[in-house]
Amino acid sequence: MKNLLKKKSLKYHSLPTPGKIEINLKKSCNNKDELSLAYTPGVAFPSLEIFKKRDLSFKYTNRKNLVGVISNGTAVLGLGDIGSCASKPVMEGKSVLFKKFAFIDAYDIEIEEKDPDRFVSIVKSLEPTFGGINLEDIKGPECFYIEERLKEIMEIPVFHDDQHGTAVIATAGLINACELVNKNIGDLKIVVFGAGAAAIPVLKMFLMMGADIKKIFVFDKYGMLHEKRNDLNDYNRIFARGKKEVKIKEIMEGADMFLGLSIKGVFKKDMLKKMSKDPIVFALANPIPEIDFFEAKKVRKDIVMATGRSDYPNQINNVLGFPYIFRGVLDCEARKITEKMKLSASLVLAKIARKNVPDYIKKIYKRDLKFSKDYFIPKPFDRRVFVEESYEVLKTAIEEKVNRIKVDPEYYRSKLKKMI
Repeated sequence: MKNLLKKKSLKYHSLPTPGKIEINLKKSCNNKDELSLAYTPGVAFPSLEIFKKRDLSFKYTNRKNLVGVISNGTAVLGLGDIGSCASKPVMEGKSVLFKKFAFIDAYDIEIEEKDPDRFVSIVKSLEPTFGGINLEDIKGPECFYIEERLKEIMEIPVFHDDQHGTAVIATAGLINACELVNKNIGDLKIVVFGAGAAAIPVLKMFLMMGADIKKIFVFDKYGMLHEKRNDLNDYNRIFARGKKEVKIKEIMEGADMFLGLSIKGVFKKDMLKKMSKDPIVFALANPIPEIDFFEAKKVRKDIVMATGRSDYPNQINNVLGFPYIFRGVLDCEARKITEKMKLSASLVLAKIARKNVPDYIKKIYKRDLKFSKDYFIPKPFDRRVFVEESYEVLKTAIEEKVNRIKVDPEYYRSKLKKMI
């Protein structure tokens, strides 16, 4: 099966022409007059208007609907530091998702630079080209610093999807998992394996939803994060607990939730057995989870489980987040993506999953889906996500006054419905 997939994938990426994206014209250029408008002399007029007022670049160029997918290839899709050139198929794939799910033009830029400050300088210099920046597959802890600096110095939205995309979807999943088992997020004892680029932002969003930091216990490959460890960084140190090492097996006793953002197989059956009634397990390692879905279901019939895989129920899939977050911010020409905007995306995703599932989704997945332990996160092809999440993000951007232009949110929502 693996060899067959490899053969099909290589053929897909190479034939009939290499790669997955291309540039198409959206204005006619078929005669002398149109050529004079597309280029010289006509092109001088929008250039001069933009020279007088920089923000008019959103009106007269493709900047309003263009996102840069940017990486240095240091932490690619579970493949690790494979380099910027080898990361290009993944970044092209991300551009495909932007276009397919949210009608956003996106182009990938792979930067051969590992020094964080130099990387920041390069990305900053690209600001006039794009309406937003999607950082991708940059290793931690450098990714935290890079995003923070770029958000400080750039006047367009900067979003590291490995951090915040996972956080948005996982938070929506946690809201609904708690709803299903009648647990309060603030009461949960949460055990986490993984303390990197994905885990820390997820936990920060859990805190925004009311999780108790005193009940969160974080482990990495060296053990539990505690105050005596001298290898922690500024980003994961806030989750250090106590002053001595405690084994994960001990901490799992009575735990309400296990969150895995690490490697396959680290969550064992005996750990799952120790958890409280109706345990919530988000095993998000890809392509193989921390514990297999079917194995976990055999051990605990009462489990509420999500993974990162599309062939199991309840996939924590970033495609439910970043296309629509960017759709909303681009359409009001927002200067940044805020914590409140990300939270609004989580809340609306949770709400959609609790509603009746459209028939076309049931046909795609060949299941009679309804809100339950086997379905508490919307499916990627659910068109309601495009409308409602984009709308909520735009509305929140306007409420927080980070928009450049005025947009009537209700008119915008009706426009989105017509687009699909």
